[in-house]
This record gives sequence, structure tokens and C-alpha cells, in this order.
Amino acid sequence: MAAPTAAAEPQASGGLRPPVCLLVLGMAGSGKTTFVQRLTGHLHSQGSPPYVINLDPAVHEVPFPANIDIRDTVKYKEVMKQYGLGPNGGIVTSLNLFATRFDQVMKFIEKAQNMSKYVLIDTPGQIEVFTWSASGTIISEALASSFPTIVIYVMDTSRSTNPVTFMSNMLYACSILYKTKLPFIVVMNKTDIIDHSFAVEWMQDFETFQDALNQETTYVVGVSAVLGTGLDELFVQVTNAVEEYEREYRPEYERLKKSLASAQSQQQREQLERLRKDMGSVALDTGTAADSLSPVRDPSDLILTRGTLDEEDEEADSDTDDIDHRVTEESHEEPAFQNFMQESMAQYWKRNHK
Repeated sequence: MAAPTAAAEPQASGGLRPPVCLLVLGMAGSGKTTFVQRLTGHLHSQGSPPYVINLDPAVHEVPFPANIDIRDTVKYKEVMKQYGLGPNGGIVTSLNLFATRFDQVMKFIEKAQNMSKYVLIDTPGQIEVFTWSASGTIISEALASSFPTIVIYVMDTSRSTNPVTFMSNMLYACSILYKTKLPFIVVMNKTDIIDHSFAVEWMQDFETFQDALNQETTYVVGVSAVLGTGLDELFVQVTNAVEEYEREYRPEYERLKKSLASAQSQQQREQLERLRKDMGSVALDTGTAADSLSPVRDPSDLILTRGTLDEEDEEADSDTDDIDHRVTEESHEEPAFQNFMQESMAQYWKRNHK
């Protein structure tokens, strides 16, 4: 009975329940960051905004509002350059440097417990970098020592339809479970592509999984590189693998290719539209500058005439011939500048629509 009483004391004294820390792990490409983004939006819509921490120093953009971002503390590229490291080494070193200040992160989480019930922690895409590193152990143990901490393992359901791949995912999940010694939840992501019921059935019924494993086609060939035996059987299996590629893999790659082409086309249209707007504003500015010789000039006029405010003050005292000469130069410069912009736009359009 002493343990429940001790556990209740922090809540009674502080009057606040400690936030629940959700440590999101998963293989690269499993959709961890997208899952954190969706979970963040869901909690906001429920009126319970989470406290979000990004621990991936190599990510270019974070698609969710992060309260703490490792990139604000550690510069990943600078770490690689300074220590002569590769991508994985840079991530490990960045996490190690960040872990030395994790006591400050713990203080921020404690201060935020009156506003957030949940703390979401997004980890690097290279799962082994976090799971099996000293910094990952320090961070997970520090969280678990002060707050209820749960590991969420995000699994790509669409890439686990193969029994062998599924078992590999489950074995890796078990290794993380025993490594962290924390409550463990498997999130089967991407159910919009394929339903996860088959995976649940495999987990609950070993015989069903064994049947699927027996039906799995595995390409195994015995060859001798010295004697050259078995090469004919190798090419038989290559032919079978090509048929499987055309049947199962090519449709997926074609879908991804169309999706990528559509996204690139949309991006090019947006860039072209911005370029047209920029050209329109420049043309409008040049026309205004040609019609009036007001001493008050905007930045685009200064660029076109290559003048400065001091030069304009000096030219104000010049005679009429100098003024006429300056106007003539501007009238020649404006068509040339417009032609230059049109040629640039044509080259841009040709380069992106080859």
C-alpha cells in the first residue's frame, strides 16, 4: 500500500497530473513524422494541445509546431563539418550534444504540465541511431524517471504484407521493447493503403502466419562461382522475379511517379506564377518612373537608373540638357530591361518543360 500512496503524493501536492510522454519510434519511411503531425492536429481539435519535441537534427522541415526543436540547439551540418562525420555519425553526435542539456528539456516539460496532457517526441528516421545510442538511452530513461512514458512503434503496414518483412518488423519491435523496458504500442500506419487486419491475425494466430509463410515464394539458388554450376537456375529465378516485379512492384512505382510528376508540375506552375507577378510589378515600376521625374523614387527605380540619393541631389542642380540626357538613357534602358526579363522567363519555361 505504500507504493500507491507515494505515487499519489506528487499529484496531491502539485494538484496536477504529470503529462504522458509518447516516444514515437519506427523504421525510416514508416510515417513517424506524418503520424506526429496528425496526432498533434487531433489533440488540438480536442482542445488538448500537446507539447511537441523534435529530436531529428537532419530533417529539413517540421510539418508541425514544435515547442522544442533540436535544430535550434545543434547545427547538424556544422557538426558533420567540424568532426568530419557522415550523416549517421552527425545525427548521433548531435543527439549526444543535445542529451547533455536534456535536464533543461525536463524543466520545460514540468512547466508545461498545466497546459499539456501529452508530450509527443518525434525521433530521427534512422531508428537504430536513437534506439541503440547512449543519447537515446539517456533521453528515454530521463523521461521515464519523471513522467509516464510510452513507446509508440510506427510500422508501415503496406510494406509488411510479406510474412518475412512482417516478422522482421516484429523482431525489431521486440528488441526495442526489451531495450527500453517501457509500455509498448504498435501503430500499424498507412491503413488507407491496405487494411491491417491481416497483420493482427498473424500476430494472434500462429498457424495463419505459418500458412502465409509457406505460400511465400523465396528465390534461393545454389551456385558455384568456381565451377559455374547453377547459373541456369539463377536466370530462371531472375525471370520469375522480373514477372513479380511487373505484377506487384511496377504499379506502385508508376503511382509514385505520377504523384511526383503532379507535385513537380504544381510547383513549377506556382513558380511561374510568382515570376509573372514579379515581372508585372517591375514593368509597372518602370512605366511609372518613365512618366514622372519626381525626386521621390522607390527601390526599383534606384536599381534601374543605377543612381543613389546623393547622385540625385547633385543632378538636381544640372542644366536642362543633362536632365534630357538622363531621361533619354532611362527610355533606352527600360525596353532593354523588359527584353531581358522576357528572355529570362522564356529560358526558365523551356528549361522546366523539356
